[in-house]
Amino acid sequence: MNTSSSGATFVLGGARSGKSRFAERLVAATGLERHYVATGRAWDEEMRARIEQHRTDRGDLWTTHEEPLDLVGCLAAVDGEKHAILVDCLTLWVTNLMMAERDMAAEFAGLAAYLPTARAQLVIVSNEVGLGIVPENSMARDFRDHAGRLHQMIAAEAANVYFIAAGLPLKMKG
Repeated sequence: MNTSSSGATFVLGGARSGKSRFAERLVAATGLERHYVATGRAWDEEMRARIEQHRTDRGDLWTTHEEPLDLVGCLAAVDGEKHAILVDCLTLWVTNLMMAERDMAAEFAGLAAYLPTARAQLVIVSNEVGLGIVPENSMARDFRDHAGRLHQMIAAEAANVYFIAAGLPLKMKG
């Protein structure tokens, strides 16, 4: 992991690929105060259970911040040279932005512009959703397209980019 104060690490992978566990290990290795920015919303009972399991798995070494929409504002509030911040995950953030009918391009540009200014060590997780079949409905295609554009922007700004498959990291940048 890049140890300079200006480089974010971006971790991509499919569902249940091991990307969150890998990202948590990266943050733990920094030795810095651990902050977890959760973008997920408990839309149903299954998601509530997943969120609770993630909290339990992380334990009390982490300070959790739940922020479904104002990701940049949350990062700015937590940012500090002695902090490592894990954002999990961008695709849930995209869903929340779509549901709230936010200006996707402006939100994405805001996050991309913030990354080089961060003082904390940032590790950002997202689901790679563009490797499968073309979704059958317009909303799902819009989601896939939004996620793809956001991933390109974040990867361009990140010092390190990893793709995780079957729990194995492939370093793509850095």
